[in-house]
Amino acid sequence: MGSTSSGEKNGGFKLKYNAPVTLTFAIICLAVLGLDYLSKGKTTMEFFSVYRSKLSIAWFVRLFGHSLGHIDFNHLFGNMTLFLLLGPILEEKYGARNLIEMIAICSVIESIVQIIFIPKVALLGASGVVFMMIIVASAVNLKEGDGIPITMILVILVYLGKEVWAQFAVHDNVSHITHIVGGLCGAFFGFAYSRASINKRLEKK
Repeated sequence: MGSTSSGEKNGGFKLKYNAPVTLTFAIICLAVLGLDYLSKGKTTMEFFSVYRSKLSIAWFVRLFGHSLGHIDFNHLFGNMTLFLLLGPILEEKYGARNLIEMIAICSVIESIVQIIFIPKVALLGASGVVFMMIIVASAVNLKEGDGIPITMILVILVYLGKEVWAQFAVHDNVSHITHIVGGLCGAFFGFAYSRASINKRLEKK
């Protein structure tokens, strides 16, 4: 008869909260959508969508909060599919704190652009943050002296090029300018954080 070690006995099915920032963000988005249904859209309009209005505490909350708000489950699931795929990769590569900084800065810049250029339209959703993450993810292989990865250039051209074209040629309810802003933020973060990571490795040597 075979024997079973104590490690095998105790090694049953376990769940791991492997990417705290990514998972927490997704859970909050789901909770915000739940509040939206319960309040019949009032909480989303007040705190989780951004538009030009008078300065108030709610106005400052919206600068970041709009990235947590979604119109419906289809909108949420569409964004969270890529968010949950890319988030753990970036969180492991750059760290939780840096990922929070990227999401927060990108969200605020999106808000400012929206308020200035499209003030009468409310913006909500994490699509701009997702576009930022797509571009940042394409920069994870940046290394000292290796040059810029062609894949990163192609990702920027494909994603941003499509959104620039759509901004002027397609008339829909999608905020293409937000995607463009997110992509530009991603390109900046990709180079900035990769350079910082390279410098840290060089200092250790």
